[in-house]
Amino acid sequence: MAKFNFKKGDTVEVIAGNDKGTKAEVLKVMPKDGKVIVAGCKIAKKTVKPTEENPKGGFINKEMPMDISNVRKVEA
Repeated sequence: MAKFNFKKGDTVEVIAGNDKGTKAEVLKVMPKDGKVIVAGCKIAKKTVKPTEENPKGGFINKEMPMDISNVRKVEA
């Protein structure tokens, strides 16, 4: 397994994909999967069933995991 140099709260730059060049904060690190979730990057529209908190249901925008090789740590 690869060594991770990222932790929650680090600032990273996306170096591949649709959000290339974006600098943002790491929200979650998943070492077993080799993925990270970066704030505001790789947004997907997800459907939500009606619940007590959200009686209408509908769609939400959610950050999806991206591969660790697509981000680079930025020294702040």
